[in-house]
Amino acid sequence: MSTLELNVALGARSYPIWIGTGLLGDTARWRGSVRGRHVLVVTNDLVAPLYLQQVADGLAGTEFSTLVLPDGEAHKTLDSVARVFAALAELKASRDATIIALGGGVIGDLAGFAAACWMRGIAFVQMPTTLLAMVDSSVGGKTAVDLPQGKNLVGAFHQPRAVVIDTGTLETLPQREFRAGLAEVVKYGALGDAEFFAWLEKHVHALQARDPRIVGEAIAACCRHKAAIVARDETEQGERALLNFGHTFGHALETAAGYGTLLHGEAVAIGMLLAARLSARLQRASAADSQRLEALLARCGLPTRRPAIDPEHLVDLMRLDKKNLSGQLRLILWRGVGHAEVVADVDAAAITQMLNTEAEQ
Repeated sequence: MSTLELNVALGARSYPIWIGTGLLGDTARWRGSVRGRHVLVVTNDLVAPLYLQQVADGLAGTEFSTLVLPDGEAHKTLDSVARVFAALAELKASRDATIIALGGGVIGDLAGFAAACWMRGIAFVQMPTTLLAMVDSSVGGKTAVDLPQGKNLVGAFHQPRAVVIDTGTLETLPQREFRAGLAEVVKYGALGDAEFFAWLEKHVHALQARDPRIVGEAIAACCRHKAAIVARDETEQGERALLNFGHTFGHALETAAGYGTLLHGEAVAIGMLLAARLSARLQRASAADSQRLEALLARCGLPTRRPAIDPEHLVDLMRLDKKNLSGQLRLILWRGVGHAEVVADVDAAAITQMLNTEAEQ
């Protein structure tokens, strides 16, 4: 596919999203987004052997270093961020330094958070290598790390200077990881674009087969949605919260199961279904739409049943969600495909009852 350029319109902090093949090696395109002479490339031990050299070759003339972290959600911690800080200190990185996040959502989140904190904020560039990171976490400036008590509880809003989406990296992405990314693709249709949802239903086989044209179109559609929402609501004061459809349930499932047991996208898939089923139970949407969502997720190869976790424990974990206000549960529910909404003060008993009923089916 030819390279597509989108823009996240945030005034002086606007930045490009480039989508195409071979972009990691297209130094002329992304090098201008690297600020200063000190550069730290943060990646993991699966991505580094595949793509680190391409990025390093583009950094000639800078003083750069690399930090290779272990792969996996279990390492999205403050300890890993401390390792980034130590690497920046060793590099003698000043306030005009740049961090390049080369990897999936875990690397992007923790490297971005480290960039937000080092000397009160330095530049960073996102180079996502997983489908999930390409369509969601690399765009929008949400950065965070996990605590044992919950997902993404420590973080900051810190926008990148550019997002470099080299779709060629998907060729080496394991099938389970690719399918997990499809959950976030489905999410965009489910929460606000019924036509895109129908397009996914039509092209799900081609997506599963990783048809380059269809995958590229899906990534571009998701990035357009995300960029537009972020431009209107950068710090999630309103509309941007809709992007968390399925995430309150999903994050609780990830935490309860143990980080890494469920991939983030797998947990989001189950979480979206639980949100849809709760919506039907509360008579906000039809059960038929829940069934339609379940069918699409199943065709994507995603789980549609939650692990055997005590419902009351899940609700307790959901109380730590960042969307909650004054102790009240706020969830993203829906009126049906393409129509998500923020619902305040959701009755915890109704959630527990729904989870118990769902477990019995």
